[in-house]
Amino acid sequence: MTTDDQGEDVTSVTRPRMEPQEAFAELGAIVLGQPLGVVLRRIADLVVACIPGADEVSVTLVDGDKTTSVAFTGSLAASLDERQYDDGFGPCLDAAQTGQHLRIDDTADGELYAGFCAVAARRGVRSVLSVGLPMPQRVVGAINIYHFGAEPLDAEAEQLASAFAGYAAVALANAALYASTADLAINLQTAMNSRAVIEQAKGVLIGRLGCTPEEAFTHLATQSQHQNRKLRDIATEVVENATGRPGH
Repeated sequence: MTTDDQGEDVTSVTRPRMEPQEAFAELGAIVLGQPLGVVLRRIADLVVACIPGADEVSVTLVDGDKTTSVAFTGSLAASLDERQYDDGFGPCLDAAQTGQHLRIDDTADGELYAGFCAVAARRGVRSVLSVGLPMPQRVVGAINIYHFGAEPLDAEAEQLASAFAGYAAVALANAALYASTADLAINLQTAMNSRAVIEQAKGVLIGRLGCTPEEAFTHLATQSQHQNRKLRDIATEVVENATGRPGH
C-alpha cells in the first residue's frame, strides 16, 4: 500500500471482472443517441471493470485549444491528467494529439516524461497506458489507464484499451454529427490539423536523421518538454524550417 501526496492510501484493487464481449455489447447498444459525457464515463467505468490493472481511468478530450478530462473514475486520474495539461505535455496529451499508444512501464524509471513520472510515482502509480482515439484522419482524445501494481500493464491490457478507444471514437463522431452549433466541428478540424503537422514533422525528421517514426516522435516530445512548448508548436516549427512556409 502507498500513501499519495493527498494523504490517501492507494493500492492496486482486485475487482470482479466483466468479460470484454459483455462490455462491448453494452456499448454497442448505448453509443448511439446518448450524451457524449455519459457514454465516455461509462466507457471509463467498463475499462476498469474489464482490464486487470486498470485502477483508475480517464478520457482526455482535445476541444480546440482546450484539453480536459471529460470522464474519470477517480480523483487521482483527474489530478494526474491536470498536471499534464498544466505542463503542456505528457503521455495523455501526446497520445491524444498523435493517436499513438504510449506506455510507461515503470514511473520510477521514466525518462521521456521525467517530471510527470516523478509526480505519478509519488502518488503510487507504477505504470501508465494512454491510447489515442482512432478517428478517420483525426485524433481528438485518449483513454488513460493508471496502475498501482508492481507489474506493468501488459499487451492484453493495451489491446483491450485500444478496442475501448474505438467505442469512444464512435461517441465523438456522433457528437460531431449531431452538434447543434458549428463549434465542435471547428474544434475537430483544429485537432485534425494538429495531427497532420505532427505527422509532417515526423516525416521531416525521418528524412533528416535517418530514424524510425518512433524515434522521430521521441525527438519531438523531448524538445516539447525541454522548451516547455506544445508538441504541435514544435512540429509546426520543424515543418516551417524544412519547407520555408507555414506548417499546416
